[in-house]
Amino acid sequence: MNTPDRITLPRPDDWHLHLRDGTMLAAVAPESARHFGRALVMPNLMPPVVTGAEAASYRDRIRKALPADSRFTPLMTLYLTEDSDPADIRAAHAAGHALAVKLYPAGATTNSASGVRDLDRVTGVLEILAEIGMPLCIHGEVTDPEIDIFDREAVFIDRVLDPLRRRLPELRITLEHVTTAEGVAYVRASEGNLAATLTAHHLVINRNHILAGGIRPHYYCLPVAKRERHRVALLEAALSGDPRFFLGTDSAPHPRAAKESACGCAGIFTAPLAIPLLAQIFDEAGALNRLAGFVSVHGARWYGLPVAEETITLERRDTPLDLPARIAAGKDEVVPFDPGFPIRWHVVTG
Repeated sequence: MNTPDRITLPRPDDWHLHLRDGTMLAAVAPESARHFGRALVMPNLMPPVVTGAEAASYRDRIRKALPADSRFTPLMTLYLTEDSDPADIRAAHAAGHALAVKLYPAGATTNSASGVRDLDRVTGVLEILAEIGMPLCIHGEVTDPEIDIFDREAVFIDRVLDPLRRRLPELRITLEHVTTAEGVAYVRASEGNLAATLTAHHLVINRNHILAGGIRPHYYCLPVAKRERHRVALLEAALSGDPRFFLGTDSAPHPRAAKESACGCAGIFTAPLAIPLLAQIFDEAGALNRLAGFVSVHGARWYGLPVAEETITLERRDTPLDLPARIAAGKDEVVPFDPGFPIRWHVVTG
């Protein structure tokens, strides 16, 4: 079957994005704004974005970091702590300062030390979220040191997520950056109020990319990439057209020196190439007709927002996309994700 060499999509949304702050924010925000119209911005700064006022202030800083003519819209999240104020969360949602609340199990990933250790201590917040229809975005991993790092997502589903959903079935949950076949199966088996984001890089890499032939820190992220069978399950979910799965890049920039160190930071910076890379992936799978759903439609509908009226156009060319090896961030630099193969799709308008 012939596939088109040119496609037009509603301007994509990124439903899981790290923009950091300060100099790093100024360096990376324009990269997301180039191809995306909206992004759900993660709140794990130091200190974290906990209140509605803090979310509004962070949103202002993001807007100031964007090019003057940018129409990119940052959508804010609140970091759930055991001291979070349910009344403030309710007010932040009503005022449009926060679209969702983010649950980090304490110690699960970058800047998650302030996260939740005992879910019972945030019951009041969760009940408010269920009442007002505000989604809870979850980093779905247990942090028990006795659990193998490659098993932490599957164990979280059994120990934490499933009991939570049985207790509060009306709570709308986004299981973020799913990395396992078990996670995909659990979402597919759900009867409502559950959706999942998938990253671009987890559709490409498995754990061999990190460890085989030497440690490659720029492929290290959390949740960590798993076995090949899990990558295949993620890819099948992304390509399936199932509206419960949509793009959240989890693009997570770190200074190069912090990645290439004795204790390298977790995070993969995909913002500059996520959309062309996904076009390549869907094209090679013969599923370009489902790309718009994955990057532009399903997430917007899940979060109750209109699909973008603006569009972007991509074109497949013989000449591969010329990606920067480094992006300057003040005195630091950030290394974009290298998928290990040429990308022949280019964003040509929008």
